[in-house]
Amino acid sequence: MTNQNERVQSMMLGEVEVIRIVEWHEPFLPASGMFPDVTADVWRDNESWLVPDHWEPESDSAVVALQSWVLRSAGRTVLVDTGAGNGRERPGMGPFHQARSDFPALLERAGVHPRDVDVVVNTHLHVDHVGWNTVDADGQWVPMFPRAQYLIPAADDFHYGPDNAYGNRGQVVDRLIYEDSVAPIHRAGQAVLWDGLHRIDEHLTLESAPGHTPGSSVLRLASGSDRAVFVGDLLHSPVQFLQPCCNSDSCQAPDQAVASRRRILGRAADERELVVPAHFGGAGAVQVRRGSGGFTLGPWAPIGPR
Repeated sequence: MTNQNERVQSMMLGEVEVIRIVEWHEPFLPASGMFPDVTADVWRDNESWLVPDHWEPESDSAVVALQSWVLRSAGRTVLVDTGAGNGRERPGMGPFHQARSDFPALLERAGVHPRDVDVVVNTHLHVDHVGWNTVDADGQWVPMFPRAQYLIPAADDFHYGPDNAYGNRGQVVDRLIYEDSVAPIHRAGQAVLWDGLHRIDEHLTLESAPGHTPGSSVLRLASGSDRAVFVGDLLHSPVQFLQPCCNSDSCQAPDQAVASRRRILGRAADERELVVPAHFGGAGAVQVRRGSGGFTLGPWAPIGPR
């Protein structure tokens, strides 16, 4: 649904250049299944602005984007989340199984070469946020970004790693994700585990926001008068602004996810932070305002082709 000219976009927030890399943007899962607590009337009542970027009414499908964000900040290049990767065994995971995309070419189009990346941020360790951490080199998975420090939430690394038997034996695919996209980063000595707060530079700070996964995190940007918060999977659809009590079906600790969502969105509203979720189509990011029982949407991000 995103045309070629919209797959690499950028904007300036203070002194930080923000580059958006869109691998794909399309109907993903039935809305009623992905957001079981959001009633049909919420989608219908907001159809005028949910269509076409966030909802396809004909199939009642939630429309999502698979995308990454590149931040050029304080003289360094920071990559936030790395998509699903190519050629991965992901049984039962639909479009992520044996996926193929042109993500490396999109990075090149944005002027980003693998050796240029100084920091990789994995907001959490789900399949669609760690895939391009690594690439296949003669049958071995190795870091795609050979000079980068990979910032990985310690709680997720424990939960999905061998010490907790790969997600407490939740799904076989959790072990596969860890083995091909996270373990090679450890072997290369490029993994940095963190918890609570982690300052990247004078503009960027990571903060734990658990619930979607044990280690889910957000990345705050403050530069000049501009503020933004990259919220990962805190939200998957704009309907969650209207009803922040409603989780996606992939939130592991529902009550904790709701608490994190309300806290982060409340601060974003109070501090006029631009909210940048991992999977929003359209402009990809939006300001938020407090509303009755939840939040309302303000202006969308001023992002355009790079």
